Amino acid sequence: MTGGGGKPDAGSPAGPGTDSYAAMVARAKALIPDLRGRASKTEELRRLPPETERDLHDAGLFRIVQPKRVGGAELDYVALVDCADALAQADASVAWNFANLASHHWMLGMFDKYAQDAVWGRNADALIASSFIFPAGRARRAEGGYVLRGHWPFSSGVESCDWNMLAGVVSSEDEAEGVEYRIFLLNRSEYRINDTWNATGLCGTGSNDVWVEDRFVAENMTVAVSDLTGGPTPGSAINPNALYALPVFTLFPYVLSGVGLGNAQACLNDYVEFARHRASTYNRAKLSDLQTTQIKIAEASAKIDAARLVMRTNCIDAMDDARRGYVPDLADKTRLRRDGAFAVNLCTEAVSLLFAASGARSLFTSGALQRQFRDAHAVNSHLAFNFDAAGTNYGRVALGLPSENLTL
Repeated sequence: MTGGGGKPDAGSPAGPGTDSYAAMVARAKALIPDLRGRASKTEELRRLPPETERDLHDAGLFRIVQPKRVGGAELDYVALVDCADALAQADASVAWNFANLASHHWMLGMFDKYAQDAVWGRNADALIASSFIFPAGRARRAEGGYVLRGHWPFSSGVESCDWNMLAGVVSSEDEAEGVEYRIFLLNRSEYRINDTWNATGLCGTGSNDVWVEDRFVAENMTVAVSDLTGGPTPGSAINPNALYALPVFTLFPYVLSGVGLGNAQACLNDYVEFARHRASTYNRAKLSDLQTTQIKIAEASAKIDAARLVMRTNCIDAMDDARRGYVPDLADKTRLRRDGAFAVNLCTEAVSLLFAASGARSLFTSGALQRQFRDAHAVNSHLAFNFDAAGTNYGRVALGLPSENLTL
């Protein structure tokens, strides 16, 4: 019951690049012992330790979905799930920052070539943070671009990054033009970081606040959300892989869903190992002989296996759709958002079940279980995994009402 579940390779991408795909996932798994050993240090620092960042760089993991033309691996989208799954079996904070920062190489591949060159022309290993909370930023049009201002929370890994993708709403004097959502790419010299990340879960992600005050951003350093809804993007001319034609915010939950998955898998693995060798404190009965222990393992593992199947299947199917030029309709897009939230909720339920089944043992800060519990609920608190929000929007569209998610 170690690793990625019973059949970790089921549904793996086939065709060109499969060997490099397997090698990259293997590199992520190889880091598990060292990363798990540093988990307490990561929490204390409230950000990734320098040696962890170095390990992720040396393994090439930050660049798994970066275009090959700049030295990236350009793996299929499901790589984000599989590699985050592996890393989260060591430390969910590490996996969270890995998945966030790696995904921004993927997104930059959809920007105008000018923006890609501005970042990768200087340093192809440069890390890019983000905050995709659109109401947090306001922009107004100016000659050649936009003037942006705002205050964004939850910019994970920002202290490690040279760049940031910040979301904003473009205001217009003409209300008939409607609301435009746009993403702005800024250099570190153009924003201020406020150290605010003191959290009970995902403690090591350094998800601090970012401030921008009336900063001009050139047009070709931005991208409209309407260009990221599926099909060719501004970057497609130089990055023709279907990877860069995926609908970004439709698949947004799957950037991070592997974190919840790997964290739950680690919790299950630890519980099974504990139950195999321990007896009850009160009556010395072997825990492995208790039917309640057996049922808890079955229920938790079923939730985790189901979550993995949903996450991986949806990502693989999305790549297949993009390769044949199919853009999901709104019903499919809201289903994908629904499934992403539901799958992570299953992982959180599994961890909560095992935490409760572990009794007083779960309370000790010296063990991993309390961290896995805190991290599971921190992951689940992300808006992308709020099933009420995702479920409501799915139901609205199913009933013929307009979508409330303006990014789809």
